[in-house]
Amino acid sequence: MPTVTTTPPPHVKRAWPAFASASRISIKMGYEDSVYLAKLAEQAERYEEMVENMKTVASADQELSVEERNLLSVAYKNVIGARRASWRIVTSIEQKEESKGNESQVTLIKEYRQKIEAELGGICEDILDVLDKHLIPSAQSGESKVFYHKMKGDYHRYLAEFAIGDKRKTSADKSLEAYKSATEVALTELAPTHPIRLGLALNFSVFYYEILNAPDQACHLAKQAFDDAIAELDTLSEESYKDSTLIMQLLRDNLTLWTSSEAEPAAEAAAPDASKETSAEAPAAAPAATEETKAAE
Repeated sequence: MPTVTTTPPPHVKRAWPAFASASRISIKMGYEDSVYLAKLAEQAERYEEMVENMKTVASADQELSVEERNLLSVAYKNVIGARRASWRIVTSIEQKEESKGNESQVTLIKEYRQKIEAELGGICEDILDVLDKHLIPSAQSGESKVFYHKMKGDYHRYLAEFAIGDKRKTSADKSLEAYKSATEVALTELAPTHPIRLGLALNFSVFYYEILNAPDQACHLAKQAFDDAIAELDTLSEESYKDSTLIMQLLRDNLTLWTSSEAEPAAEAAAPDASKETSAEAPAAAPAATEETKAAE
């Protein structure tokens, strides 16, 4: 009887690792088991396996609970975050070596950077596929719709960060469209103090500043969201207070960064440089559900 193998042929290259080990734990993994294993993987800081388990959950084509939604977000945010940080560092080193005229080193660095970019692209396309095929069509509540469209905007933005030419424009256009769709629902369905609405405004403003090089629009959006939330701060529930005020602080931090006299022009600020302070983004999930409170984006 021939041996069946799951190993791809030598000529097949993966943009990012296929973490099949999680799916081999059980041939018929149950929904609840997948959620539990995702939590276990999070505790063990094995985020790639956390992603695989949450993809199983997301593929059930039903609306996720708040906890499940946050688990999915945390999983992908950690997987993409590590590579985005690597890309920024490697790009900064590449720029420095170019300025020194070290061509042989630049060639090596460029190949290494492209490897990281391939992984980034694979991860982004992976979650965008899950969002388009499963999560967005299954979303029922306004909160879920805003969450998933915001997430779609985020991952197209991540693609735009390293893409060039037409690819960058396409990713930026799709990101803008997703953020606008999320905003349209948020303005009618969520209170100005809602953490997801505030997180959307935070990331959308970062998009304007870092991708579209539009600091005026970025500042206007961030300030409007902050002011609207301040006006209704007394209506905040105790359970949302910590989450909302954290994101409001991040909005204010970005406004301070973007409007400071030392701030560089937007076109320069958008250039990757590991030595520069970067704009703050919304946490992957409610702070109570994750230790991550500020993403270096």
